[in-house]
Order: sequence, then C-alpha cells, then structure tokens
Amino acid sequence: MNKPTALATFCVMVLAAVGLSGCGDPGKPQVEGPAPSPTQARGPVYVSDTQGHPLARPTGFGLTEFSSVSGLSWRSWGAAKAVATGRLRGMWCLPHCPRDGYPATIELSRLQHRENVSYYTRATVRSAHLPPADTDDLSAVRLPLPEP
Repeated sequence: MNKPTALATFCVMVLAAVGLSGCGDPGKPQVEGPAPSPTQARGPVYVSDTQGHPLARPTGFGLTEFSSVSGLSWRSWGAAKAVATGRLRGMWCLPHCPRDGYPATIELSRLQHRENVSYYTRATVRSAHLPPADTDDLSAVRLPLPEP
C-alpha cells in the first residue's frame, strides 16, 4: 500500500474545505410581501422628554431646553399621530409669560420602534401667541429616542 504524499493530503484538505464552505453564487436575497409601515405602533407608545424619560400620554413635558407644554388633554394617542391641546411656555415669552402659558396644539408623529415599544420622535406645536422666529423652531422639534 502506498503512503499518501504531502501534496495529495493537501489537495484532499483543500477540496474538503471548499466542499464544506459551499460553492456557487449565493444569489440575491428574496424579499416578499409589503414592507412594514413605519408609522404602525408596536406595543406601548411613549414620547421622551428632554431628559430622555419615556412618558405615556403625559400631562406635560419639556419639548426643548427652552420650551415646555403642560395641561395636555390628548385627543388621540398610539396611532401615527398623537394630538393634544394644552399650554405652552418658553424662554421666548419671558418676562411677560402668563402664569399658565399660552394655549397650544401639540402634534406628535414619526413613530420609531425600540424592542417591544414605540416612540414618537417629532413634535409640532401651534400657537397664535408664538413669535414668528419661534414658530419655525417649534414646527419640527426632534424628540430624543432611547438608545437600542
């Protein structure tokens, strides 16, 4: 009986490695069905305040480091958009702000999913009492989203 040569042993090992790793073109992945809706809530729905605390149907929270909303009464929550009426206060009205702020409508949108919950990531505030410069600042507030 002949002893295997080093070259023959090497060839067998290479062929075995190629056979185990698979050959051929893996092709492109096949995607089927509709894409999930980016605004469909999964699990509980929250909004994060400026400190990153998750809040569900809050009665008030900090929108930015310079403005906050309070006395919120939610007309909708958990859908693609959440809408509330309440009061708005901000640095822009000091020192003449009414004690309870100005009437405002707050709309939350752009649901993002984290684990088994969803978060609103955008707020729009409308109030007839906002100065024009602050109207732009509060028309698309980016809300914090917890890290995954």
